[in-house]
Amino acid sequence: SDAANPPPATMTYVELHARSACSFLRGASHPESLVREAARLKLPALAVCDRDGVYGSARVHRDGKEHGVRAIVGAELTMEDQSVVPVLVATRTGYRNLCQMITRAKLRGTKLDAPVRWDELGEFSEGLVALTGDEEGPVRRALASKDRAAAMAATERLRAAFGGHNVFVEIQRHLHRGEERENDALADLAEATGLPLLATNGVLHATREERGVLDVFSCARHHTNLESGGRHLAYNAERHLKSPARMARLFANHPEAIANTERLADRLEFSLENLGYEFPKFPVSPGETMDSVLYHRTMEGARNRYPAMTPKVLDQLHKELELITRLGFSGYFLIVWDLVNFCRNDNILIQGRGSAANSAVCYALGITACDPVAGNLLFERFLSEGRKTWPDIDLDLPSGDRRERVIQEVYRRYGRHGAAMTANVITFRGRSAMREIGKALNFAPDVLNRFSRLFGNGDFPHTMDLSAQLREAGIPPEHPRTKSAVELYRKIYGLPRHLGQHSGGMIICQGELSSVVPLENASMPGRVVAQWDKDDCHDLGIIKVDLLGLGMMAAMQDSLEMCQARDRPVDLATMPMDDPATYDLMCRADTIGTFQVESRAQMATLPRLRPQKFYDVVVEVAIIRPGPIQGGLLHPYLARHAGKEDVEYIHPDLKPVLERTLGVPLFQEQILKVAMVMADFSGSEAEDLRRALSFHRSQERMDQVCVKLRAGMVRKGVDPEIVDRIVHATQSFAVYGFPESHAISFALIAYASCWMKVHRAPEFYAGLLNNQPMGFYSPATLVKDAKRRGLRTRAVSVLVSDWLCTVGDDDTLRLGLCYVRGLTKEDGERIVAERQRKSFESLMDFQLRTAVPKPALRTLAKIGALNGLSEHRRAAQWEVEIRREEDDLFAREIREEELPLKPMDPFERVRADYAGTSLTTGPHPMALVRDRLPDLWRAADLPLAVNGQRLSIGGMVICRQRPGTAKGVVFVSLEDESGVANAIVSSALFEQRRMCITEEQFLQIEGELQHVEGVIHVKARTILPLFVEKIATPASHDFR
Repeated sequence: SDAANPPPATMTYVELHARSACSFLRGASHPESLVREAARLKLPALAVCDRDGVYGSARVHRDGKEHGVRAIVGAELTMEDQSVVPVLVATRTGYRNLCQMITRAKLRGTKLDAPVRWDELGEFSEGLVALTGDEEGPVRRALASKDRAAAMAATERLRAAFGGHNVFVEIQRHLHRGEERENDALADLAEATGLPLLATNGVLHATREERGVLDVFSCARHHTNLESGGRHLAYNAERHLKSPARMARLFANHPEAIANTERLADRLEFSLENLGYEFPKFPVSPGETMDSVLYHRTMEGARNRYPAMTPKVLDQLHKELELITRLGFSGYFLIVWDLVNFCRNDNILIQGRGSAANSAVCYALGITACDPVAGNLLFERFLSEGRKTWPDIDLDLPSGDRRERVIQEVYRRYGRHGAAMTANVITFRGRSAMREIGKALNFAPDVLNRFSRLFGNGDFPHTMDLSAQLREAGIPPEHPRTKSAVELYRKIYGLPRHLGQHSGGMIICQGELSSVVPLENASMPGRVVAQWDKDDCHDLGIIKVDLLGLGMMAAMQDSLEMCQARDRPVDLATMPMDDPATYDLMCRADTIGTFQVESRAQMATLPRLRPQKFYDVVVEVAIIRPGPIQGGLLHPYLARHAGKEDVEYIHPDLKPVLERTLGVPLFQEQILKVAMVMADFSGSEAEDLRRALSFHRSQERMDQVCVKLRAGMVRKGVDPEIVDRIVHATQSFAVYGFPESHAISFALIAYASCWMKVHRAPEFYAGLLNNQPMGFYSPATLVKDAKRRGLRTRAVSVLVSDWLCTVGDDDTLRLGLCYVRGLTKEDGERIVAERQRKSFESLMDFQLRTAVPKPALRTLAKIGALNGLSEHRRAAQWEVEIRREEDDLFAREIREEELPLKPMDPFERVRADYAGTSLTTGPHPMALVRDRLPDLWRAADLPLAVNGQRLSIGGMVICRQRPGTAKGVVFVSLEDESGVANAIVSSALFEQRRMCITEEQFLQIEGELQHVEGVIHVKARTILPLFVEKIATPASHDFR
């Protein structure tokens, strides 16, 4: 191998033109893989030049430091003639110019076409070095056309833009026919122009083995397959990283081209360590500082928050303010505080959460809603002496238009070049990876569709491996391409696919952010996205503010506004936190539609936990997470809470830390406190542990901290068994531990949603229905849940309905026109406006005045929304087909005796409702077939059965789940006219009945009833389709 034959001591080569998978279908290896391979080959430095951006540069920088490979920043620029010019960054000025040049092109262009103009290269050339490029470069494109004059002109064009000292003639050798003629021409060109020759390998993948990945990506880009790809595919597998010795042998006739790589690398001194990022300063009046303003605003807020300013409160505030000031974070807190004030002044519900809820300063400023002093929360979870990075403050906002107003306000304040959403790199997962591989291997579309359906159903390796899934999809192991498909899948899974935007992370900058990282247009109008994701930004010290959209916040704000309009106001700040009816609702697990406590797992835990106070809700929110479940903490806590097990502590010294959670460590803050008590961790070491607990990409980092934790406890003489238990608990939290502050913030919303469901049900359900999709349950299930609570929902009617759902004077819900499939918001609002102007006199009057398109008109007729203007649904369906002209003198209404159609029967009405609105206000489909199914138990009757009794349930599938902590077990929820029944399906039974379980809309499940501590499940033994007349049922909540 290359590593086994190191080059002579005098031989050095630097790869200055590599492309990573962050070039999106133009490179086949992660940036990290390129760095690791470069280190193995003993390359001293590596330049990754991604296409039209610096997408992979932050990762190369981070991993390069770890592996001793110097990261050189570069990019390939697509020009207006579609040629590609690689450029390398020499200085900080050059990096700023590169970022600004790419930003200008990206913001000017479209998502797919954003070229740099030739005439602007010179404007941004300072500090940059240009290469003539590979086969896509302007010079080699001209040579490939045997046009030496054009090649010379392209070279001179680059020299004019960058200067002769900053242009290198790039030469590559990939061992394919015709290559040498071109290389000779490039060498002649270099000699004629006096420009230096530079050897590169034009690297597209780290090792030879990834060549197949590159070909699949080429097929995807060119919409072809491997059989027809031709010249779109790689000539061979030579475009991988090679050792200095190997490159020296390849270019033995041009040793200067190798030597020039080292010379040029020495000139490229810029590093992302020298990024030049600075967080914006908060504007203050003359004579004030950001520190003084923060102090005064905090104390002013604290006097409102704490009627009695106890010494404990003051000590905590002073401690936090002193540390915030010393670390230089005052401006950050003020900017977030100012943004929160904007939301309050603009009537936008907002709540800070996450580790910021551990801060008394955040509470005093009104950023967070829970008192960390009363809650005895750990401030070090949020900010500590050893913290080298800025703290995170997450702000929860109502999803939709309100959150967008806040995002646009940030853009308004800092400018289009001063703020951006962080990127979200979308990667190849199961379905997307196999779809591209299957297309390249020419698998039939129906086979790929079948595979996608199977993969979409929550598979885990321990229940069905990839070969078995392929077999189920119709690709047997003996198929000649099965082996290739499996190998390619393993290589492609997890590689970048395209650039998206983070759900709410925004970065802002003092000055122009576009000088720090290139910006580009997001797919959503009015938004700009940076080319780095949140982890890249965090690693490079770029500050992110999370403006997260919660559907429940939007639903709650809509509900609160309806309550206010109906003279039933609710103030979340003064909502009683000890309401017995609210806790009774949770104990019954009657939580469909609420926040955080509505999932099947939560509803199975609530009757066992039986919340009686707010802190019980905090625990409930936190305990149904992979960390506590995989750490074996769920059942001990429930047993202790119920008094079935004595409260024990891992060590007597930990009683103050674990007392509130009955000796069971449930929260990240507790793990940090355990380390500080048991291993004498300093604030700095606790910060390292916090980062390890929060940093999902590095098991290595977690292992390092656990070694230190173990050593600290051993040094204190802690019993080895206790040491093992504490280390195990810490490692479990690395899987997914929940911060207590996060749980408290979520529990506030969870409790409020339950209170609203009990005391303001009409407004609560209307708010939910107006903010779909969200949560676990479809609008159809929410409407049936409302009905079971005695709340009537009326169907859509053009005579009464607004665009959104409303609450009537009699506390009934009225569905909005927004639920009519195919009816645009513009058409819906026109219907409302015309009705408000003057009531509709007839169906003909309605048609002529609203001009609703025929397809939407047919749906309105089918669902009964025109019933007040016609005899019945079928009559309306007949009438809307009649052509109406405004000036038709002979137009008239149809008399009932002239109608050839009979009214719909109940089942036809239900079917039409689901087809037209995805729900029905009429009877549940199961109610219409109940008399045919006498052996099926209704969901509401299951409490009457005996534990262990064999019985059958049946209904519409509303949820299929297969959590990663359940060892392949599948949970299926069936809805009937009386409620929801839950079944547990073993991994083996799921594999036997996979297609039935995943494809059928209605299921009949037979098995043993399990009725333990108020929780009811049916342990499935047989599963059959339940043949109910075909209905376009709403989508179930599957495997999410």
